[in-house]
Amino acid sequence: MNQLISLYLSALNAAHWQEPNEFSFPTQVAKNWLLEQGSLSRLLETHCQSLTVDLLHNDLLVADKLNHQEAALLSKESCLLRKVILKGDNVPWVMGRTLIPYSSMQEQQYDLARQGDIPLGLTVFSANAVKRDALQVAQIETEEGLLLARRSRLWMNHKPMLVAELFLSTAPIYSKEKV
Repeated sequence: MNQLISLYLSALNAAHWQEPNEFSFPTQVAKNWLLEQGSLSRLLETHCQSLTVDLLHNDLLVADKLNHQEAALLSKESCLLRKVILKGDNVPWVMGRTLIPYSSMQEQQYDLARQGDIPLGLTVFSANAVKRDALQVAQIETEEGLLLARRSRLWMNHKPMLVAELFLSTAPIYSKEKV
């Protein structure tokens, strides 16, 4: 699984992000998932008995390591880098990579650095003021075939974070049923 995780992260980092209005969605189901404005964690929970998180990384990323797009969407400052696998009924569904600027973690009602194995979306969307913007989508070529991804900036109490999500081949986004 570690080799797969490295491949997924590389694929996510190499994504060619597109605006939704320029993207050719493979299905209406996929479009609904990718354009979801609420909590992805809550949406995933509706498709399983148990949603769990494997925390892969939760540590400092210095500002110099941000790529140009990340710095433009956030700010050029050190961030908490959180990498996770979200699992539905113990099946890997989503690889998540979140950048949270240190200034965004100040004066929050939740300690995002200690999120651990709690899905980030459950915490963020419990805050008082939450919105999503700068949503972009991608289709990424992997050894498992084409996978869908999205990236967006979440604002929690008027402070930004950048969330990228790669939908793994077993995720419900690829099901034929309506969401």
